[in-house]
Amino acid sequence: MTASTSPDTAVLDDAMWASLTGAHRHLSEGTDRARRYLPTISPFIGIGDAADPQTWADLAQLVGPGQEVAIPAGVDALPEGWSEVISGPGVQMIATDAVAARPFDEAIRLGADDVHDMLALIARTQPGPFLPETYRLGTYLGIRREGTLVAMAGERLHPPGWTEISAVCTDAEFRGQGFATRLVLAVADGIYARGETPFLHAAATNTNAIELYEKLGFVHRSGITFTVVRTPDR
Repeated sequence: MTASTSPDTAVLDDAMWASLTGAHRHLSEGTDRARRYLPTISPFIGIGDAADPQTWADLAQLVGPGQEVAIPAGVDALPEGWSEVISGPGVQMIATDAVAARPFDEAIRLGADDVHDMLALIARTQPGPFLPETYRLGTYLGIRREGTLVAMAGERLHPPGWTEISAVCTDAEFRGQGFATRLVLAVADGIYARGETPFLHAAATNTNAIELYEKLGFVHRSGITFTVVRTPDR
């Protein structure tokens, strides 16, 4: 499958909202204007019409006063009382038919019994937000060495026709063995098996990861901005 024959890419402009109101609605809470993942699953929120004041009122009530939340890309201005905490550039990439997706026989399916080890690996590698029930968002695969989880990758956002590959990480002592490559391709294999297309996000400064994804057959679709804001104190 190539980028030109992939499903509609327009939904990726707000993959968060499409996930929260679609495949992941049962893992979220909120209104038809503002939703968030359950707090044990992910810190991400989604909003409908950013120009509608009621959207922000719903979000403030949902999250609570003085809380930090990661808002989706494309919000140009914050309402009065809201403040930006941090912002940084990122990239969104989509798979092409150059992605040689295939199973990785050594990889194991990770779930509730592996949460302690998954959180420990995340703490050592810092690939991005990961909470005790993030594994519920999709399939997570991992590699163990002498019982220790040393690498993993999994699925996160799930807009129609697409699934995001996320939490790609390898313990520093085990890098250079191709685990990230094989796990990404294995996760992609499962996504393709469902008739969907993989996509992913990376910080623009994470050039090593971007180069790896390009070698695997992912192409740049758009630049995005990762932004964390604080809700009004009252």
